[in-house]
Amino acid sequence: MRIFQRFVSGLLAFSLAMAPLRANDLPELGDVASNELSLATEKKIGQKIMHEIRWRDPAYLDDPDVEAYLNQIGGQLAAASNDPGLGFYFFPINDQSINAFAMPGGYIGVHVGLILSAQSESELAGVLAHEISHVTQRHISRQVYNSKQVGMASMLAMGLALLAARSNGQVASAAIVGAQAGAISSQLAFSRDFEREADRMGFDTLGKAGFDVRGMGAFFERLQKSVRLYENNATVYLRTHPLTGERLSDIQNREQAVAYRQVVDSADFLLTRAKLRAMLGTAEEAVNDFEGLLRDKKFASESAAYFGLSIAQVRNREWAAAETSLLNAQKFRMPSAMLERQMAEIKLAQGDSAKALALYHEAMVRYPLNQALIYGNGQALIKLKRYDQALRFCEAQLRNYPQDLRLHKMRAESFAGLGRGAQQHQALAEVFALQGQTAGAIEQLQHARSAGDANFYEQSVIDARMREFQKRLADEQKEKRNW
Repeated sequence: MRIFQRFVSGLLAFSLAMAPLRANDLPELGDVASNELSLATEKKIGQKIMHEIRWRDPAYLDDPDVEAYLNQIGGQLAAASNDPGLGFYFFPINDQSINAFAMPGGYIGVHVGLILSAQSESELAGVLAHEISHVTQRHISRQVYNSKQVGMASMLAMGLALLAARSNGQVASAAIVGAQAGAISSQLAFSRDFEREADRMGFDTLGKAGFDVRGMGAFFERLQKSVRLYENNATVYLRTHPLTGERLSDIQNREQAVAYRQVVDSADFLLTRAKLRAMLGTAEEAVNDFEGLLRDKKFASESAAYFGLSIAQVRNREWAAAETSLLNAQKFRMPSAMLERQMAEIKLAQGDSAKALALYHEAMVRYPLNQALIYGNGQALIKLKRYDQALRFCEAQLRNYPQDLRLHKMRAESFAGLGRGAQQHQALAEVFALQGQTAGAIEQLQHARSAGDANFYEQSVIDARMREFQKRLADEQKEKRNW
């Protein structure tokens, strides 16, 4: 996360060097009496940080399968929370440390290390429910927005520092300098009161969502024991979410009031863990790892173990072996879009394009809302240079998901393959706009104007979009002057 951390340090140092703004100079930031940011402002801050993570931070894990799973389980929990309409987005971070973090606006990052260390899906769900509760209870906004004397730039930097501390406390500490250092440093870990409230609300959410409420306490207790075994080696999660004996006792007391019921891990939880494990180390090491697990029968799910082996073999370009392993995984009839997508990708790699596309089509009928299948099918059409089909497919999907950046990117690739320069740049303009880069979007529309292959109607659409983005840029610049 080096690029992102440098960005955090620079922005935070800049914001702290700024003179405090007068209250009359500040934009509307919410109800002063409630000492919170408005939800709209919180969303803006979270979105800006998310742009930095997704497009500049190499630690962001761009894996549609893992992201789809996180949003599946996260959505299930959010729907059972006390504010189901708030809107959440869950994303994976390729970091082996045990951590999850909530950002302003409902963006929740989940480290790969957390998914791999959870011994049941209810344990993972317990941590996510806790983070969801930090958002629904507005802990982040109450934590960051302590004074009306803090401008938007400072609050954005404080939010970024909060994120940096979740991954590396030293980064944020090094950036916090000047007279306000103590005040901001105190924001980098949630207070004990906030943690207890997130425990209580998260516990209720966990049960309402259908998970085993004992998952939360079991995971936290195991973390605490690991710290006792390895002194001065607290996980990032425990450094930013202080776990006291009192908190753990409170969770365990709540458990006693709930009748035990067994909750079976979902297929996608088991397969996601297998996929992430198969991505560790070199391809050869991963193959040896899963062959050893299967040989020694050390697995929670034989189907997931064969799936992990197939992933590792694909990494090692062993296409036939990967197909055999996947067929072994499918014998257990574990229903999952991940298994079907894997087979389609193997067929594509083997040159059997007709079979690959047929598999994608059949899978999308069974799992119409699975984004990983949608992206896989679109990319397969582009890879096979079926640009007309890819374009029609992307545009049909964009009617359902108009803000989906990956679909806009594939649309631009399709136009490029068809040699339609003006519309390629117009599609790229939408990509830039969705990344929060309005100036870049305008530049792409300028390229579209000068491409020379747009008809009258297409040129009119480009011109109209140009006016919209120019107004947006002017509004953004005006807003920044108020920070």
